[in-house]
Amino acid sequence: MADGGERNQGEQEERGRRPVRVLVDGCFDMVHFGHANALRQAKKMGDYLIVGVHSDEEIIKYKGPPVMTEEERYKMVQAVKWVDEVFEAAPYVTTIETLDKYNCDYCVHGDDITMTADGHDTYSEVKNGGRFKECKRTAGVSTTDLVGRMLLLTKTHHDRENEAQLPRDKVEELRENPQARSPWTGVSQFLPTTQKIAQFAEGGSGPEPGDRIVYVSGAFDLFHVGHLDFLQQARQEGDYLIVGLHTDPVVNDYKGSNHPIMNIHERTLCVLACRYVSEVVIGAPYTVSEELMEHFNIDVVVHGRTAIIPDPEGHDPYKVPKALGKYKQIDSGNDMTTTKIIERIIRNRLHFEARNKAKEEKEIRVFEALQKQVKSGQELIEESS
Repeated sequence: MADGGERNQGEQEERGRRPVRVLVDGCFDMVHFGHANALRQAKKMGDYLIVGVHSDEEIIKYKGPPVMTEEERYKMVQAVKWVDEVFEAAPYVTTIETLDKYNCDYCVHGDDITMTADGHDTYSEVKNGGRFKECKRTAGVSTTDLVGRMLLLTKTHHDRENEAQLPRDKVEELRENPQARSPWTGVSQFLPTTQKIAQFAEGGSGPEPGDRIVYVSGAFDLFHVGHLDFLQQARQEGDYLIVGLHTDPVVNDYKGSNHPIMNIHERTLCVLACRYVSEVVIGAPYTVSEELMEHFNIDVVVHGRTAIIPDPEGHDPYKVPKALGKYKQIDSGNDMTTTKIIERIIRNRLHFEARNKAKEEKEIRVFEALQKQVKSGQELIEESS
């Protein structure tokens, strides 16, 4: 299948206008809809989007250990539908040399500040060179926040029998202390809108006559490489892939604890950003009924290797598609799960707590310095007027 960015670039060249090439770089740890929204906005600013992803070594050097490995992060970014090309081991400090190497006109970053270990803006060179553009950061989500949410879970809590015994004071300070939080990565509630969902669904269209329609359903919480490999293989079973997302209460019922980590609106945007997904059913029923299959004209229902939990009545939720001969189980070959990501976080809890706290404190210092500069400028203007 031809890449959309390559087609767009070719069309621009045919019309005689040189296509605008845009660069975005970053850690892209635990890729979420905030990352995807930044990439969507960046793609709107040009014709061809190139994304540089930092290596594990580079991230550890500047900000501490990432949750996901570099191979996992490379794969996740490549699967975002607005991305045309990914280059690995991007330097942490963005330079004009990097832009020229990839023939990019400018780079794009959010309206927050990314700093080196010694507190310098990593985009200062390209900003000074006039080759920087800013996109709006998505309020209400950050990797820092997601790590904070997961730190509220413990292994005993996962057993569904005991309350978490994690020291919540430190976690809550990271997550939601309004007295000491960065204006860029501090937690604020994500407010979903129909416009945001429409933006993420852009470019999608209904199935064509004769298309083989594939249906999968689940929580798809903390959208990760395990989900990604499963959806890629499920898409190969047909031409049009529909993903049914279960509601938060339903997910909590069969997963327990504090699941889902992401609410249904956040999970919807994460799944919509995946290039293998054609359509999302928000709040899909847990049981795949005959009515649902007829409504979406489903040809095959696909499930992965995870255990099938009976519905509240004790029945197999896939009973109908199995009886119709329209059920298939596939093995993506990837054993990553949301639980394994949470276990990584808990296993390295002290590292992530220290990393998140240091990041918040550094950003607060910079923000306060910027506010002082603005205040001084205003005072000078008042004195001269």
